[in-house]
Amino acid sequence: MSEFKASGFSDEFGSSGPDIVGLTTFTSPYYFVPPSGSTAERPGSPPPGMLRFNTDIGRLEVWRNDHWATILGESPNLGDQNNTNSSGGTGTRGINATGTHSSPVNTNTIEYITIETLGNSQDFGDANIGLSETLGGISSRTRGIYAGGYTNPAHSDTIDFVTIASTGNATDFGNLVDGGHGGQGLSNQTRGIFCVGNNEPGFTATNRIDYITIASTGNAIDFGDRNTISSSGACASSTRGVIFSGNSPSAQVNTIQILTISTTGNAQDFADLPSIHSGGTAAGNATRALYMGGSAVSPAGDVNTIEFFTIATTGNAQDFGDLTQTPRSLNATSSSTRMVRLGGFIPGDTDTMDFATIATTGNAQDFGNLLSVSRGGGAFSNGHGGL
Repeated sequence: MSEFKASGFSDEFGSSGPDIVGLTTFTSPYYFVPPSGSTAERPGSPPPGMLRFNTDIGRLEVWRNDHWATILGESPNLGDQNNTNSSGGTGTRGINATGTHSSPVNTNTIEYITIETLGNSQDFGDANIGLSETLGGISSRTRGIYAGGYTNPAHSDTIDFVTIASTGNATDFGNLVDGGHGGQGLSNQTRGIFCVGNNEPGFTATNRIDYITIASTGNAIDFGDRNTISSSGACASSTRGVIFSGNSPSAQVNTIQILTISTTGNAQDFADLPSIHSGGTAAGNATRALYMGGSAVSPAGDVNTIEFFTIATTGNAQDFGDLTQTPRSLNATSSSTRMVRLGGFIPGDTDTMDFATIATTGNAQDFGNLLSVSRGGGAFSNGHGGL
């Protein structure tokens, strides 16, 4: 074993260090700086285990034989050890924003859970207006955002945000390109993307994609189009957005589309689900995306299936297990290890939550209950796969 003890060393030109052969131990009271570069500058044939800093996403990544895997950062641990409900303990905070449907009117509640625990949700604050069938939720580690929705008899174009670490009412962010409802959202730390399901005016199904910069406020900008109208589940790694299912143009399809979050442009067909159903939702970590629930045409009916997809690969999705119910218009959020399903329509709106461990396969288990029955809202967390 060789050992070097130095604050720094380089070759005679000062441009790079010498080649070191053998088992070498580095010790320093300062820091270690790995190789760095953009996504485009990734080595073509790296050895397994190669570590580098990706300057495009500001994260460490490692080569895992067949793809670059982002090394997950830690979410801020939120919670209250004195509570015995799902906000007790510490961990990743999941939020279910509006979308609460209590006939004949929508309510404007925002609720939260600690994903690593079990138990019922707790009150977070209020949305500016009561909405049903929003465009899902997106978030950074500090800010959560939901957009659009149905206000009867019109669509909303509002975008609102909350600060995840606090509790309190939502604040106005800006407006969508046009009003819309029934879509899904995905994000990384920087950019949020909304896949709009139905457009204003009227209830015209659309393939529009809008985007925002999470840390700022202002109106959304056109991103591009999907290959399907309407939309179902969506989630992301730090670089890639994944969009599940939808209609093309009227029949349900089992396609999985992808987009690169940092760019603009149309989504691309990439892979397939093992079954055809829409109206579900998705959540996941940086490696694996889970698509769940929804409604199928043949045989007709709502489903309780969970299917998983490895985000960095090119293979089709596979069966994961089953939810505890058969919901459509449901929400889901996640930490780096756990997915939680929030409410849905089964038929009849429900307040149930269940969870699954993302890295394994198997059926979901009971998590607890929401404060009120809920469907079609915006769910997000400070520890999902895009962060």
